Amino acid sequence: MAVVKVIELLSESANGWEAAAQEAVAEASKTIDDIQSVYISNMQAVVENKKIVNYRLNVKISFIVK
Repeated sequence: MAVVKVIELLSESANGWEAAAQEAVAEASKTIDDIQSVYISNMQAVVENKKIVNYRLNVKISFIVK
């Protein structure tokens, strides 16, 4: 049986939701091994001058604890 831990991160990108999700995984991967999944629990966009300038996500990342 594996023990799985879940952490919550906030991430943002000017390049879209997918880029924000990838940024969260890339940042978490610097200190966490064996990331299993990413659950996106909230999405938000920052608008300036009628255009979206930043995409923000609340994500939950799960990984196996050794």
